[in-house]
Amino acid sequence: MVTDKSSPVALCRRAIRPHDLTATRGEPVVEAAVTRGFDTALWPGNSGSSMDESGVDEERVDGGAAGRHAVIPRRWARYYLENAPSLCWLVFANVAGVFVGVFFYLETLPEVETLAWPVYMDSPVATLLMALALATLLPNLGRRLDAAPANLVLAYLYTISFVWLVETGLWLALALNLHVGLYYPDVWRYFGVLVTHLLFIPEAYLLPHFGRTTRGALGLALVLALGNDLVDYGFGLHPPLRYETGALFSAGGFTTSGVVLAAGSVATSVVAVALAARAFPRLGTGGAASR
Repeated sequence: MVTDKSSPVALCRRAIRPHDLTATRGEPVVEAAVTRGFDTALWPGNSGSSMDESGVDEERVDGGAAGRHAVIPRRWARYYLENAPSLCWLVFANVAGVFVGVFFYLETLPEVETLAWPVYMDSPVATLLMALALATLLPNLGRRLDAAPANLVLAYLYTISFVWLVETGLWLALALNLHVGLYYPDVWRYFGVLVTHLLFIPEAYLLPHFGRTTRGALGLALVLALGNDLVDYGFGLHPPLRYETGALFSAGGFTTSGVVLAAGSVATSVVAVALAARAFPRLGTGGAASR
């Protein structure tokens, strides 16, 4: 069977090389690769990883680049993003999240113009952006995160992905708890949705471990987030809720809940961009990190 060397499967396989493994006598190299690869993917502290752990230096202490404020420990980020099994599973989980999210919107999609779907389906868009961001690391498998590509296009992708994930997670927590009695104690509609969306926030903090940002990327992310808020509350295109919010440009205007949620949404957008500005190192000349 001929496999495209640039395909995600080939890139994932390339990260586990036979000469990087120390298989015991009689243990097939492939079996050793699968066993140890998934072992390190699940347990970051496992010493069986074949990655380069040399130089516990400033790169490990300060998060790997000047100006980076890491929430997720660098050690964890390296194991989950430098190991083929864990990185591939993260990509898969986010792609699956897109389909699960779209399923949630299926009942209401016919009522929304097709061109408005990207601003209507916040969660699927957030997980799709994260899947794309993580997929850019596939060619870097087998090397350290510091060797990941850094350029202007990627800086915009990583910054917008971060902002969309954090803003969506914060907004969802606000929206559910504004009228908590309409959702609690529903196991899935409250606990399931709340927990999965709050997990967007720590996942977003994986991005600064290999990404950079610029003032332009932060500015565009803010404009897009606030523009999305305007569409959501100006025309009532926010994700479906169990209570009425009204809309700025509708005949009835906002309800009280709508005013609170709109103000909260703007606040979460600003907070998400501020957190991105603090979390990411800046993209310097030639893709280098700078303050």
